[in-house]
Amino acid sequence: MGGAAGSLLRYSLGVWSLQMFGNQFPYGTLVANLIGSFFLGWLTSRVIEQKCLNPAIASSIGTGLIGSFTTFSTFSIESISLWSSGSLIPAIVYISASAGGGLLLAFTGYALGARKQEKETGGVQL
Repeated sequence: MGGAAGSLLRYSLGVWSLQMFGNQFPYGTLVANLIGSFFLGWLTSRVIEQKCLNPAIASSIGTGLIGSFTTFSTFSIESISLWSSGSLIPAIVYISASAGGGLLLAFTGYALGARKQEKETGGVQL
C-alpha cells in the first residue's frame, strides 16, 4: 500500500516538474530524493528508534511509501545521461546536490526527530 502511494507521488511530482521546468534537468527526482531523505531521517529517529509505532506500519511508511517515492536507480541513470550528453556542469550539480543535500537533509530530519524526543524525555540520542 505504501509503495503504491509513494510511486504515485513520485510520478505526479515528475509530471509536474516536467511541465514547470522542462526536461533539461531532473528536478523531479532531485526533489523527491531530498524530501525522502529528510522524512526517512525523521521517521528513523522519531518513530522507528523510539518504537512508538507498530513495526509493520513503520516499515510500510519507511520502506514502502518513502522508499518508493525516492529512487537511486533513476538518479543514477539521469546522472549518466546528463554526463554523456555533454552537460557536465549540470551533471556535477545534480550529483553533488543529490548526495550532499540528501545526507544533509537526512541528518536534519534525524536531528529534528531526536530534538523532539529530547523535549519529551529530557535526553537526546544522536
